[in-house]
Amino acid sequence: MTTRALRAITVLTATAVLGATASTAPTAYAAQHTDRRAPGIVGAWARAWNGTDPQALGALFTADGVYTDEAVAATFRGRKEIAGWKARADTLIDNVHVTVRTTRLDGDRVTVRAVYSGHLKGAPKPFAVPMTTVLDLDRNHCRISSDKDHYSLATVLAQSGLPADWTPPAA
Repeated sequence: MTTRALRAITVLTATAVLGATASTAPTAYAAQHTDRRAPGIVGAWARAWNGTDPQALGALFTADGVYTDEAVAATFRGRKEIAGWKARADTLIDNVHVTVRTTRLDGDRVTVRAVYSGHLKGAPKPFAVPMTTVLDLDRNHCRISSDKDHYSLATVLAQSGLPADWTPPAA
């Protein structure tokens, strides 16, 4: 067989394989980035956000844990402040929900890709935006020492039908 024929077969085979996997690419991508060893704290974190007890979120953190919501440039320290942030979110957003899509564990750090959704009170429409959260865990992976949430506030407001300069009512 000539070099040209071998090259043609290689290209055809690669094309067939790529064509066959194109429809499953999102699934393959998700599976590739899901770490089955992710600690149970990720599920507990999502359940706490999806629940109505603010203390449940605060309890997942170390005593000196830090929570940062990068979209609104707010940082909270300690279980009490973190629980207070969850309580504030519940007063501003109906049906706050976090849906975990993928996780990646690297040492004591878990990167969570999720969908953050809800309905800002008084907004015409609900929102559902992609979110990435970086959780730094304690040595035993039993508590969160740091949580940094990243999502687009502009997208939340746009999807909600609110102006870009909207601010929540005072607490």
